[in-house]
Amino acid sequence: MPIYIHQRTDWPAWRWDHDVLAPTLSDIRHRQGRLLGRMESLGFALRQQATLRTLTEDAVKTSEIEGERLDTEQVRSSVARRLGIALERFAPQDRHVDGLVEVLLDATQSFAQPLTPERLWGWHAALFPTGYNGLKRIVVGGWRGAREDPMQVVSGALGRERVHFEAPMADRLDREMGALLGWFNAPTTAATTDPVLIAAIAHLWFVTLHPFEDGNGRLARAIADLALARSEGSAQRFYSLSAQIRQDRRNYYEQLERTQKGALDITAWLAWFLACLGRSLAAAEGELAVILNKAAFWDAVRAQPLNERQRLVLNRLLDGLDGKLTSSRWAKLAGCSQDTALRDIQGLVQAGLLRLGEAGGRSTCYVLGLATTTGL
Repeated sequence: MPIYIHQRTDWPAWRWDHDVLAPTLSDIRHRQGRLLGRMESLGFALRQQATLRTLTEDAVKTSEIEGERLDTEQVRSSVARRLGIALERFAPQDRHVDGLVEVLLDATQSFAQPLTPERLWGWHAALFPTGYNGLKRIVVGGWRGAREDPMQVVSGALGRERVHFEAPMADRLDREMGALLGWFNAPTTAATTDPVLIAAIAHLWFVTLHPFEDGNGRLARAIADLALARSEGSAQRFYSLSAQIRQDRRNYYEQLERTQKGALDITAWLAWFLACLGRSLAAAEGELAVILNKAAFWDAVRAQPLNERQRLVLNRLLDGLDGKLTSSRWAKLAGCSQDTALRDIQGLVQAGLLRLGEAGGRSTCYVLGLATTTGL
């Protein structure tokens, strides 16, 4: 009796109950269209800011799912450089960050291009520019070899890993990836299957095959992003599926494991994927509110004589700065002395744009003033 779906005789004859999925799928498509419509009404500059926020979050969260933490400022700067978006200050470049950003941008900006082995190998090489994952040398720009068999999909901390399933043996990969890519690129697939479902199926299919030594999860999510961009006919990204998967990581791995050990009826997987996508669209609505609030704030204070440092840190606060803003953190963010930071802060407090946080004494911190949160 087969243990995993790729061992079944009817593999990969995916099937699902359309009637079960239809109401949720219809709602997703409506919400996609509504979100795109609202974003189109913002104007070019605000759409750029929304895309910058989304792609930055996507890169950071897709790495966090794999247990890797990237510097958010480096990611943001890398995205901005490649999209030609001006920032107050650019962080130093990191080739690992740049590689991941290049993958995400190629997937979403060039969504109409076919997905080929060469394109996937290029993505993989961009993820691992040195040919190493940590201290381990890996095969880059090619399918994994027999030395990696059995390829196990695991989660959890070192020493407490949980094996969710095993991928097909390496000698099957040429044939298996040919079948996946042939299906993904075929005009008949787009004509008979909703593009959102294509994203869900392609993600599952790629994860099942796990064709690379490492980086499979990040590439599977990039493929899903590509398919979602196709579903919308837009290269602009206003929501992050990876961010929602990161939040639901435990359920994500549990659902993958159940699917891998089940039959070829993947209705449950598709329902989970659609629900996750729905939550990411809901989160994007909240992000839209942040962008609109930021635009309204700068419109309201356009007559204020603010220096470059003040604008930089206020932008960081409006973007949702993690942690507390203290004078020492201001100095670090703005690249200035502590005395200069205090003068900058005091000027904003006097103008009503900053106020003291609740903590006092040695924990003195500052938050956006009431004027920035009461309907600007």
